Amino acid sequence: MTSLRVAPAPHGLSGRLRVPGDKSISHRALLLAARADGTSRITGLSDGADVLATLAAIQAFGARVERSGEGLAVQGGPGRLHEPESVIGVGNSGTAIRLLVGWAASIDGLTVLAGDMSIARRPMDRVAQPLRLMGASIDGRRGGTRPPLAVRGGPLTGIEYHLPVPSAQVKGAILLAGMAASSPTVVHEPVATRIHTEQMLAACGARVDLAPGRVTVHPGSLQAAEFKVPGDPSQAAFWVVAACVTPGSDLTVENVYVGPQRAGFVDVLRRMGADVRVEAHDPESSTADIRARYGPLQATDVGGVEVPGVIDEIPVLAVAAAYASGKTTFSGAEELKVKESDRIATTVTALNALGADAEGRSDGLVVNGGAGRPLQGGQVDSAGDHRVAMAAAVAALPAAGAVQIGGWEAVSTSYPRFEEDLQQCLGQHG
Repeated sequence: MTSLRVAPAPHGLSGRLRVPGDKSISHRALLLAARADGTSRITGLSDGADVLATLAAIQAFGARVERSGEGLAVQGGPGRLHEPESVIGVGNSGTAIRLLVGWAASIDGLTVLAGDMSIARRPMDRVAQPLRLMGASIDGRRGGTRPPLAVRGGPLTGIEYHLPVPSAQVKGAILLAGMAASSPTVVHEPVATRIHTEQMLAACGARVDLAPGRVTVHPGSLQAAEFKVPGDPSQAAFWVVAACVTPGSDLTVENVYVGPQRAGFVDVLRRMGADVRVEAHDPESSTADIRARYGPLQATDVGGVEVPGVIDEIPVLAVAAAYASGKTTFSGAEELKVKESDRIATTVTALNALGADAEGRSDGLVVNGGAGRPLQGGQVDSAGDHRVAMAAAVAALPAAGAVQIGGWEAVSTSYPRFEEDLQQCLGQHG
């Protein structure tokens, strides 16, 4: 294990920076490029270990990947894809394993998907169940509900499926499998989730029908496309919150994806009274610059239909809540329990270790803010969770003392250059 010591930032954060490419879009760009006929080009791809695992996976299936300028050229198509010769490792990536289960379900042969210990604990029945209804053969530990997973590819039939729990990953896996099915596939979702899979399938020529609460994909071939991956809003959120809670800050994060279900953290912060502005908005690419400045915050409630759009940002929003006035409640977020860690418990433990007043609940957490009173220095164990580690780094910047964050190596899964960008924002170059 490695650790990182983050000292308070007496002069705040300033300047402009760009975060890594969006993880969700990066995974899907690689998988669609590998399935599409022809050569797709991808720029702005995330350089985190999670996405690199998906990159290695498509190569193991037979896709040809070459560096092309500032991006990648991927030669794909069903005719190139084959049974992999060894186990496909996904590392720490829940997105990779869930999407790959659906993506591999139609490829002849056996695919075995495995990851680290946190992946071994992740529930996979939600994605395996609908795929089995389509005719896929999926097995694994605990009756086929835990990785490693063995997928035996073959003919698939379209289904009409109602998601019991909102999940863009499960929806994406079903839609990817549906492209190779013998009939249309319909997915109903109780709450709107990220629409990257639908949009990117359409960009590759798929027929995708959208209606409120429902998406239908019609089987067929995919054509190569050009994917320009924008900045990851979930990574941008760390810097935006950091600027909102650290006195003297005025920071702009450039080229951030602000499409549907992805910029909800901005709305939450604005409800809290934060000085956050969306600038240089480009509707065509759904990108914008997000500028944040320090100011007092007030408590709010986060729950209901907005949760799927902020689920990844809750740890750092809890940091904002710790520096706000009043009681902030996060509810309807049971999904946090099955992330890289039990993210409810890990976030609460991390905040309380720094002197915050936080309490976990079955579906979320409650944070009693200190009305601007700084948290204390101390030690935090990230439990191998990259988002908790980075949230702890944000909590340290306005704190009364330095914070030592254990398990920092987890950050490499999504944001390898976080420390470098932190030094840049603090004016500590080199």
